[in-house]
Amino acid sequence: MIVKICANKSLSDAKICIEAGADIVGILVGQEHNSQDFVDVMTATRIAQFCKGRIATAVVTHLKDAKSIIGICKTVGNSMLQLHSDIEESEVEKIVQALPKVQLIRLIQVSSDGEVLTDISRIKYVDCYLLDSFNTQTDQIGGTGLTHDWQTSRRVIATLRKPAILAGGLNPDNVSDAIKICRPFGVDVNSGCKNEKGLKDRNKVIAFVRNAKK
Repeated sequence: MIVKICANKSLSDAKICIEAGADIVGILVGQEHNSQDFVDVMTATRIAQFCKGRIATAVVTHLKDAKSIIGICKTVGNSMLQLHSDIEESEVEKIVQALPKVQLIRLIQVSSDGEVLTDISRIKYVDCYLLDSFNTQTDQIGGTGLTHDWQTSRRVIATLRKPAILAGGLNPDNVSDAIKICRPFGVDVNSGCKNEKGLKDRNKVIAFVRNAKK
């Protein structure tokens, strides 16, 4: 089971993920929707440089224009890129051509009542999918703390031609059940492993990784 810990905002966060045995550190750069988790390119670069050789790094972005995204990735030096938006495939093609060695994670949005709001058939460029919840009331397209319909996720994952990561409202207490139901390639957590200051909670991260991998 691959474990991605998202929304790391400091070297301290990254160290916790590495010590806990996670597989991917997520860093949010390029914000267009409501979130307290984004960092600037300089901070993202420091985190990615620290993680190099220790753990994979994924830049997660709301941006939709290839030029900006390519510039961020070339500066940060991340090994993975999560396009957390409904970006046009023509823009994605530019990214793939410019960053051939960067693995591409693509978003599938699933509502709480089980409606899949992403047209998966239009996604041409993808190494791994990520199924996530959203909250229209707060303008959050990730990091909502809300679960979606796992039975729908299970059915979607079973039809995908590439691996899928499950996200959305996961935490140390429910991740094992989510894995049993959905059978994903990996799991992703944001708010479920935060402390009251919005930073990574060491005990929660350790418990999440342990419960996901057991």
